[in-house]
Amino acid sequence: MSLVTLLPFIVLIGAMFLMTRSAKRKQNAAAQMRNDMQPGTGVRTIGGLYATVKEVNEETVLLDAAPGVDLVFAKNSIGAVLSDDEYNRIVHGIEHDLKSDGTVVPDDASSLTETDEPAADASSDASDDKPIDLGKKDAADEPADAKADEPADAKADEPAEAKADEADEAEPKKTDGESDAK
Repeated sequence: MSLVTLLPFIVLIGAMFLMTRSAKRKQNAAAQMRNDMQPGTGVRTIGGLYATVKEVNEETVLLDAAPGVDLVFAKNSIGAVLSDDEYNRIVHGIEHDLKSDGTVVPDDASSLTETDEPAADASSDASDDKPIDLGKKDAADEPADAKADEPADAKADEPAEAKADEADEAEPKKTDGESDAK
């Protein structure tokens, strides 16, 4: 056999070796992370539950999910051990290390617009309630001559069948069970 025919097999075996090697490294790092857990550490389970480690045993971990709620999980179900700052940010919404020189995204869009007016003037402009024309016309807004064009007894001109349909619509519909009962 020549080297040309063996080359694809050699490349395939080499790729498989590299993939299994990196997977083993990840598994070892995860096992080390789980072994380094200490009581009081914040964790996230593989199911997405955030809790504090209360007790670490050989195969299990006792987690404090809420005051008075203790849960027993297998060590393998711990997805990540979080730092104190990250755990407090996610669970309690506490931001500890906001940097003054960092970019802060505002909560509202008012600071993104560049106006020379103070904020008090802008709020007084918003309080001027003017109706916004949406292109709809109310019955009260129609011109009086349009109403005059309609016959006074428009309902009287309708056929008797239309009046009967309106009466049927006003009466609640009966289901099959109710009509069978009669």
